[in-house]
Amino acid sequence: MITWMQRHKKWLVITIWISTIAFVGAGFVGWGSYNYGSKGGVVAVVGDREVSVEEYQREYSSLYDQYSRVFGQQFNQEMADKLKLKEVAYNTAIQKNLILSFADEISLGVTDDEVAKELVKIPGFIKDGKFDKDTYIKVLHQNRTTPIVFEASLKRDILLQKVEKIFKVDAQKSEIEALNRLFFSKDNINIEILSQKDIDLKYSDEDLKKYWEINKNNYKSETSFELQIDEIPLVSNSFSDEEIEDHYNKFKTEFIKEDGKIKSLEEAKDDIIKSLNEKETKKVALKKYLQLKKGELKFVSTENIKQSELAFPEENNQEVINSVPGDVLKPFFNNDKFVIVKVLNKILPKTLEYEEAKALVKVDYEKITKGLELEKLADKRLKVFEGTNIGYVSRDSLNSITGLNPDDSLTFLNRLFSSAEKSGKITIGDKIVLYKITDQTLGSFDEAKNEVVKGSVNTLINQELMNNLVKNLQNRYEVQSSITFEE
Repeated sequence: MITWMQRHKKWLVITIWISTIAFVGAGFVGWGSYNYGSKGGVVAVVGDREVSVEEYQREYSSLYDQYSRVFGQQFNQEMADKLKLKEVAYNTAIQKNLILSFADEISLGVTDDEVAKELVKIPGFIKDGKFDKDTYIKVLHQNRTTPIVFEASLKRDILLQKVEKIFKVDAQKSEIEALNRLFFSKDNINIEILSQKDIDLKYSDEDLKKYWEINKNNYKSETSFELQIDEIPLVSNSFSDEEIEDHYNKFKTEFIKEDGKIKSLEEAKDDIIKSLNEKETKKVALKKYLQLKKGELKFVSTENIKQSELAFPEENNQEVINSVPGDVLKPFFNNDKFVIVKVLNKILPKTLEYEEAKALVKVDYEKITKGLELEKLADKRLKVFEGTNIGYVSRDSLNSITGLNPDDSLTFLNRLFSSAEKSGKITIGDKIVLYKITDQTLGSFDEAKNEVVKGSVNTLINQELMNNLVKNLQNRYEVQSSITFEE
């Protein structure tokens, strides 16, 4: 996945002009070490436009958020560095300012009315069905920015979109219809599905030991932690109607119904009381945290927990993982109580002995050896292959291949129609599908699929146009850089 995104990262950059929503949602992410030149607040000058540190950081935060959505919890700063996200963010900012400089040259601008019209459409600023100024300011404050900075960013994005519209083209109807028929062309095929389940594998304990000897560094114990833990249950206090109403008025946007609407005071009352109790419990927990840290109190329990069995909220699990022995973590809320954790020891992985690793070794040995045997069998069968005819298939024949589920069928069909070979083999998980194409025909024109084809074709055309525009502008406007990246 990392390799794919490295190869395609320019598409992630060039095609996403309106980044305002991501900017609001992502917050700021630190990117580590960098050096600036004489202009402390500027990373580059493109034509007559300065690229500020804040603009560069917004690009980085937006990209970081996009990758986080793709990779989930496994995405971290180390992976961001491997993907060279700092350089990607910098190049994105430069590319956008090249296009903005072109907009300046042709006297293209954005009015305050145009900014206002876009502003009131942003869902994060809507309250009770309409734009709410207080919500707007609150959201920006939470994301550590101001209306002036945000609206300037929005203005740039609208201007970028205007330039994109100038160069936007649509494929001709005849081209789309021809591509429709080509994309949904059909192959008449014979197939045979071979599976690892059909391989009768015989091996001895000695075979497993030899495999373990060669690969034993892959079989290690899991990191574990010796933790001292103390828990402070949620208090149950009584609060006056005035205290409840005051908390509601300050934080009503936090009490949301399933339909996205804000709860009324009465509807939110139980939630408010719980929130107030949580606030009171946190005071108790912080006091106890200081006493535990100073050694004035003793922790209630000591546990040895494997990393995979840490049952705290994810961000607190990460705190434990990134800690060093002796660290006492600040109280965090989990399952209606505050938890204080002291890390006594981190037990690092060690290579497992053969008997400890045997079950895992057996699984891997069988999978790899069966895979190799299946490849040999497939090569042998392919030499005299005839197979069973399943008729004509197209890219969307996901339920037409007996022996493959829809996901496997999708993989097989995509590879089949991407191959230039009339016969061959396609590996899908623990299966190999042998195939032979006996006939090919263009698909019949399908109006229902036209929009899909049109969207794909137009996207490719316009991506290429914008790429060429950026290349041309790189020779048109001088770029002076004030930033150097440290390896």
